[in-house]
Amino acid sequence: MRDTAIGFYASMLVMPSTIIEPFRIKTVEPIRQTTAAERQSLLASAGYNLFSLPADAVLIDLLTDSGTGAMSAAQWSAIMSGDESYAGAKSFQRFEAVVQELTGFHEVIPTHQGRAAEHLLFKMTVSPGHAVVSNTLFDTTRANTEMMGGIGIDLPTESAADLQSEEGFKGNMNLDALEERLSSDEVTTLVMMTITNNSVAGQPVSLDNMHAVSKICRQHKVPLYIDAARFAENAYLSRSRDPALEGMSLPDIARAYFDLADGCTMSAKKGGMANIGGFLALRDPELAARARQALVVTEGFPTYGGLAGRDLDAIAVGLREALDESYQHYRHASIKYLTDRLLAKGIPHVRPAGGHAVYLDSNRFLDHLSPEDLPGQALAVALYLHGGIRSCEIGSVMFGQFAGTQLIQAAEHGLVRLAFPRRVYTQSHVDYLAEVIEEVYADRKSIPGIEIESCPEHLRHFSATFSPKK
Repeated sequence: MRDTAIGFYASMLVMPSTIIEPFRIKTVEPIRQTTAAERQSLLASAGYNLFSLPADAVLIDLLTDSGTGAMSAAQWSAIMSGDESYAGAKSFQRFEAVVQELTGFHEVIPTHQGRAAEHLLFKMTVSPGHAVVSNTLFDTTRANTEMMGGIGIDLPTESAADLQSEEGFKGNMNLDALEERLSSDEVTTLVMMTITNNSVAGQPVSLDNMHAVSKICRQHKVPLYIDAARFAENAYLSRSRDPALEGMSLPDIARAYFDLADGCTMSAKKGGMANIGGFLALRDPELAARARQALVVTEGFPTYGGLAGRDLDAIAVGLREALDESYQHYRHASIKYLTDRLLAKGIPHVRPAGGHAVYLDSNRFLDHLSPEDLPGQALAVALYLHGGIRSCEIGSVMFGQFAGTQLIQAAEHGLVRLAFPRRVYTQSHVDYLAEVIEEVYADRKSIPGIEIESCPEHLRHFSATFSPKK
């Protein structure tokens, strides 16, 4: 009997396989359910641009994971101790200490969000005609490059072009192309590694690739920076796909990447788990001094950088929480759960599962449409019309080349990103999302193309207006 009891209790040490949210919900926000007729009217009023929809008309909002997450009890508690002194606040000291510890960069400059950090860096480093080279620049990084007269050049690894490949590090830089570029007579002002690589479906960058990029940059005396918005997710995915990292902690893995760079820009609205904020972190004190002078003019005093003290405290706590093992395990399990369900139904999407979003392959999903029909935007509109799901086109609208409103060069891939806000939606929301995608896919041949009616020169996807093609 004693042996039987011991065997029973030993079996209880094996945890159930179901992945649960590693938190309890203490505050809830009602969400509004609209009818299909209401959504049709709302779309028309918004010029078929999902950015222009009122948020209360969205059932599940997957437009972005930037600033849309739920903060923890510890973050809300930290907010209450926020020091709102104009200069030298204790909140900044706590924030600075955490950033320095996690990144190893001594010079820490707060900004109101990531694109402000990009603007500061590029204002000091990018000259007209000079290039910023990346594994893939995201939209605001490219826009800040171009607004300084620079040229954004993407050099993703070759495996990134195969959306169905299960290769684990499709976020990598193409090393041969980087070496060729930096060996040429054309000026490259800096290299920016985006981790994870958002425009390549949230795929991670391997530590080996980061080492190689750093070595090439050192040989050519070109500074290397990291777009660290999703650094924690990159650390988790890297460990899960690289046996050499097994047993390392997430903070140690993240630090290994930062140790190879000259600095980073950061949107704390992602990996900082906060609703607002960012920073520029540097090794070079002279460059940091120039950045602080520019910051005073546009953002605020260097110890608050356009943020309230309470925001700095929330970020300081959130940066640590982003590296929590149980949180990262749950977040990636949620993404993989949806991609595995789509795979079972034969619904085209990018493989393998990324870190913060599911990316639908709109070109294959809507294979009856041509690139000029903007299939990514058409699919995003269809998901909202059918189920109240708000997503984001990452294709020709965002990255294609236009003459006025006429598409003259389509983006290489047409994707629709379903970005998961952190700690917001539950399993039933994911199941509902899967059901909506499956039903839209079943009726996909009826979805019309989309055309642009008006758009600005930069970041057109934020404010362009569209109409369905007849």
